[in-house]
Amino acid sequence: MSNIKLGKFPSTRLRRLRMKDFTRRMISENNLSVNDLIWPIFVCEGNNIADEIKSMPGVFRYSINNILKELETVINLKIPAVALFPQVENSLKDENGSQAVDENNLICRSIKAIKQNFPDLGVICDVALDPYTNHGHDGIIVDDVIHNDATLEILEQQALVQAVAGCDIIAPSDMMDGRIGRIRNILDQNKYENTLILSYAAKYASKFYGPFRDAISSSGNLKGGSKSSYQMDVANSNEALREVALDIKEGADMVMIKPGMPYLDVIQRVKSEFQVPTFAYQVSGEYSMIKGAVNNGWLESKVIKESLLSFKRAGADGILTYFAKQIAEELKNE
Repeated sequence: MSNIKLGKFPSTRLRRLRMKDFTRRMISENNLSVNDLIWPIFVCEGNNIADEIKSMPGVFRYSINNILKELETVINLKIPAVALFPQVENSLKDENGSQAVDENNLICRSIKAIKQNFPDLGVICDVALDPYTNHGHDGIIVDDVIHNDATLEILEQQALVQAVAGCDIIAPSDMMDGRIGRIRNILDQNKYENTLILSYAAKYASKFYGPFRDAISSSGNLKGGSKSSYQMDVANSNEALREVALDIKEGADMVMIKPGMPYLDVIQRVKSEFQVPTFAYQVSGEYSMIKGAVNNGWLESKVIKESLLSFKRAGADGILTYFAKQIAEELKNE
């Protein structure tokens, strides 16, 4: 601001620009469109299932056939992409998350079904082991420690089976060091050089993830303490820049900040520093807080769009949000 020549009251009245609707629209610095929205979906086994998640009112786990029904609306609303997350049956979970690399697992079958019915819809898939391990961690435990390099062996295979199934964007969220380079290499070696990588480059060890863990049934499995040895310290932002820089160098096409609203400063710093496609995840805890307040009449529903605009203002190019369908419908009717 020090280099900007400012006016002086009363000749300068900034309220003049805000007096009428048309001028407010003309000078709006950030706008939200359907192209900014990605809808996260929880998929489960079975048929004709739409199971509401208690800690996330209005959000459901869907069987594959019901996902296809929901995606008809997504296509009509022109939402560009969806992100898939599995609820894996406990009987299929083990120490090493081996179900993650099964080419016929729930996620791979979901990808194939979606691509067969909606080939132009973008499909984003999470790469992490926590839905598949019986201890609830994102990595392999060796001598009571999450073993980084042993985990990479499985993550690269998980990414490959997803790419083979037809996934458009591989999204590693595990926060293991070096996983982007390993995944990029295995994709390229198997002729999936055009498969994109959206790295959860700055994923914090946040308490806002609770409802998500309910959704994928991993919260009760978490053993051996928190995920703080691999997810980022919530007090740090300089470290986020180092994480992002490493992931870009290893081959990430896009980066993600997670959670969203509590980390708007990080989004702004990352976008300003690197000028790469930068995404934000409005996580389950953020959703549940806003949804609960709206459902109880404590806040107006307009806070939903306001919250999403805050991501755009911070510099995000896109937002994963459970409100995607609702907001897309509102934008369509404006």
